[in-house]
Order: sequence, then C-alpha cells, then structure tokens
Amino acid sequence: MLYIYTICFPVGLALFLPGLIYKLIKRPGYKKTFAERFGIFSSERIKTLSAMKKPVWIHSVSVGETVIALSMLSKWMKMYPDRQFVISTTTTTGQELARSKVPAGVEVIFCPIDFLPFVMRTFSIVKPSALVIFETEIWPCMVNYAALKGIGVFLVNGRMSDKSVKGYRRFSFFFKPLLEKFRKICVQTPEDDKRFKSVAPGASLAVCGNMKFDQEKPSKLPDIDLKGIFGEGSFRYLLGASTHPGEEKLIISVYKNLKNKYKDLKLVLVPRHAERGGEIEEELKTSGLSWLRRSRNRTSANPVDCLLADTTGEMMGFIDIASVVIMGKSLAGQDEGHNLIEPALMSKAIVTGAVLRNFRQVLEVLKSADALVTVASDPELEPALDRLFAEPDFCRSLGEKAAAALTVHRGAIEKSIKILEESL
Repeated sequence: MLYIYTICFPVGLALFLPGLIYKLIKRPGYKKTFAERFGIFSSERIKTLSAMKKPVWIHSVSVGETVIALSMLSKWMKMYPDRQFVISTTTTTGQELARSKVPAGVEVIFCPIDFLPFVMRTFSIVKPSALVIFETEIWPCMVNYAALKGIGVFLVNGRMSDKSVKGYRRFSFFFKPLLEKFRKICVQTPEDDKRFKSVAPGASLAVCGNMKFDQEKPSKLPDIDLKGIFGEGSFRYLLGASTHPGEEKLIISVYKNLKNKYKDLKLVLVPRHAERGGEIEEELKTSGLSWLRRSRNRTSANPVDCLLADTTGEMMGFIDIASVVIMGKSLAGQDEGHNLIEPALMSKAIVTGAVLRNFRQVLEVLKSADALVTVASDPELEPALDRLFAEPDFCRSLGEKAAAALTVHRGAIEKSIKILEESL
C-alpha cells in the first residue's frame, strides 16, 4: 500500500497544490522559508541544521498543537539539557508562533509535504535521532522512512475521535502496519487506547493524559488596548473565540438583543481562520452594528459595538480581557469543538455547545466541576449569556472553578517525556 501511495501522491499533490498556494497567500504568518515544505533549504539553513548532533525532531501542525509542543519542548529541555531539538509546523501561523516562542538553541523548520523526495531531503539535512509527532498528524512517507532508517517514531498526545476511528477501521489494512511502526504511541485517555488497539492490536500504547492540561498561563500576554476602538469607559466583553461559519451570525444576533439590556457590553469576534475576515465583515454590514476590522485598522474615529479581530497571535490577550468566552466550532451545526483549556487557564466563564467530539475529555472535566455552561441548541445561547451578565458572581465563580479543575489533571507532559526517553 505504501508503494501505491507513493506512486499516486504526485497526482494528489497536483490537485492539492492550488489550495496550498491559496492558503499561503491568504493566511498570515511566517512564510520566508515556506520552500522547506518542498525540501528546499538555503545553504545557511543547511549548515545550521547539519551542525546539530542527532536532534529530536518534534512535529506539530498549526497554532493549537504548537502551543502544546512548545510546553513539552521547554519541559524536556529542563529535564534533559544535553538534548538538541528541531521543531516543525505545517501552517504559516504555527511557524510564526514557534519562531517567536521557541527556546534558544532550537531550530524551527517547515515540515515537508509527505512526498518521498521531499521527506528524504529533509531527513538527510536534519539527521534526527527521533521523530515525535503530535496528536493525529500521521504521514505515511515520514513514518515509514524514519522507521526504515532506524529512527524512533513516536506519537504523543494521541487521540482518535468517534468519527475518525471508523475511517481508521475501514482502512485498517493501510493504517494497522503504519501505526505498528511507531515505537510508542502516548494517548490521552483509556478510550483512545481502546480505539487505537481496535485498529492496530500490535501497536505499543501508553495512556499518559492530555498535555493540554499542562498548559501554563502565559507570563506575557499580547498588549490589547481597546480604548481606541470602544472608547473611554468601563466595558464588559463578550468574546466569540475560534468561530466557524454560521457561528458569527448567531453570536451577532444574540449580542444585538443583549446590548439593549446591558449598555456596557461589547462584542469581540476572533474567527479560527483569519482569512474569513471579509466573509464576516459582510455579515456585520447587514447587522446594524458598528464595527472595526482589526486587520485593516487598530483604532476607530468613533466608538464601535464590535471588533472583528481577523488577526493571529492575539487570542490569549483577548481571552484575558473577556468577561465571557464563547468557544467556537460548537454551535450553529458545529460539534467538534475547540480547546477549552485556554479560557479556563485565564479563569474565564466559558460557554460552549453540549457536544465536543474532539474535546470530549476536557468538556467532561469542566462539566463535572460545574465550571462552564453548555447549550444544547442555538436558542439556548441567549438565555445562558443573559444569566452570566445578570449574575456577575455566578460568572466569576465559573471561571474560578474552571481554573481549579485543570490542576487535578496535570502531568501528561512529564509522563510522556519519561516514556520517550526510556524508548530512545
């Protein structure tokens, strides 16, 4: 199957390339060394990477995974200071975050597209002692080539959703041998362990917990000055975080009703994908609200109702100033969810849909602590928010409970590192 995958990949690449180029143009982030995705490195980069002594290569995908990867990297360097590391990302936004936050001495690269010539070229330059992949980024060429070369391949913070496990089982003839090439797979929950075993019974698995619980509140947050946008005064902010199509329309509609009751209420929308700014702006044009699009202007001549923050790297800053955080990809027909841990870390009142297929464990931890509000359907959103703004003490207590609930589940990063070191 790998042979067929390799032979057919150029056709898939040709179809995939226009979308890749479009995203490269539209999405923000660091793009200068994007050619590394095709195995093309500058002579200076080759010299720097080749000088490293069998580094551990850690691969994450985008911003969310990179945040956790950086936490693991920092802990690993403290526990084993003699190790060298390379970290790769797939997206430009993840690359920008990694480059801005990476510890000294760690090199940041773009992960090659999973085409054998690109993969071979990158491995020949980096010469890693191990490849550590985050969550579900399982690329056949990378995994097989590393295993063929005797390089330890590991999956950390692994998870398998209800939806994805069906696909893995359906194509187990392909995924079973691939997963069994991993030297160790560290999964988040016992349920993930069962799902991986149902696909690849021979895979070496360990339940380590969810690394997201090990996140720390940033020591330095983005500087968010909203006076030039909303004007002088004391305001409460409703934040729509990591929103997806359909959710902005719902939140805008609910906000319009609430702002008539709560005169100090302002709305901030941070879409998951900044390139959707134009689409959301069209929604705002018909809303009757005044707004500012942050990617174009940082201040407004007159105070506005809503800030459309179609930028990257500022999410934690916006969470910090928020009174209530609606976590996206959970409403308006969406049910996969996003990371609830970031607003919980900041002791914020969280509102989310009742079903989060990709973040079920985090949702259950916070629900069991009565540390968030879930809405089973879109019409429930307005009364849920109304109560939070009408009862400030209840709102504040939710945030305090959320922060406290996280501490019980810490330790996954350290446990995973110890398992990896034993297997290297």
